[in-house]
Amino acid sequence: MTSTASFSERIESLRHALRSADNIIIGAGSGLTTAAGLDYAGDDFRNVFAPWIERYGFTDLYTSSFYPFESREEYWAYWAEHIWFCRYRSGALPLYRVLKETLSAINPHRPTFIVTTNVDAQFELAGFPTDNIFATQGDYCFFQPASGSPKILINNKEWIMKVLPHIKDCRIPTELIPHMPDGSEAALNLRVDETFVEDYRWHHQAKRYTDFVKQASQGRLLLLEFGIGYNTPGIIRFPFEQMAQKYPHTTLVRFNRDYPEPYLQDLPRFTSFVEDIPSILSRL
Repeated sequence: MTSTASFSERIESLRHALRSADNIIIGAGSGLTTAAGLDYAGDDFRNVFAPWIERYGFTDLYTSSFYPFESREEYWAYWAEHIWFCRYRSGALPLYRVLKETLSAINPHRPTFIVTTNVDAQFELAGFPTDNIFATQGDYCFFQPASGSPKILINNKEWIMKVLPHIKDCRIPTELIPHMPDGSEAALNLRVDETFVEDYRWHHQAKRYTDFVKQASQGRLLLLEFGIGYNTPGIIRFPFEQMAQKYPHTTLVRFNRDYPEPYLQDLPRFTSFVEDIPSILSRL
């Protein structure tokens, strides 16, 4: 059932799928966090990053992530503010809490797993069990060795809170540039190249996800896909469609304003929504 069917028909289809599913897998991309209110180019961005906007001409938080800073002092000042803004500033956004509450109200004991390309830990902050979250692309809260070795991560919250008061003219003091415990250069644990660290927990969660899919696909499996476009469709979007085509009792429900239609044709159990996610959840 595509987005051209009536809203009431699609809502009823979603209700039925939620009530009847034995297991649920949530796949989430940046569109979910945007829908939740973390606007990478909105008023909050313009207020918090006013010095960077004035100095570097930044227009949004995404494109600014690729800016070629001339010094490490500038680079780390920007990223300290960026990580605080996206990871530590607000706690769980209301939409993530509503999603958890909605699923729990329908069936609080049903097994649910989350796979996400987001690095903001919103599912964890909203209270979803961390053992059932696989964040494929990293997490803002971790530093890793810049070289990619050894495969260890360290939490950066203490460093962020220490550094923020010392940012001046979009720079931090040289002595505050972060390092790993062995003194080597630190980097963000975000997947940008082959140095991305997949530590023991990353591999543990990857296996848990694979095992969950294998087990859940034997019964009535509901795939809820939120805000995933075509930046990295091979991680969640395409595999979800393949599961919906391959497994006979699997239903895929896609929430996507811009790209609601499937790549694979004639999926037997497919529903898509272009409407805003809060209004959909309020009808369930």
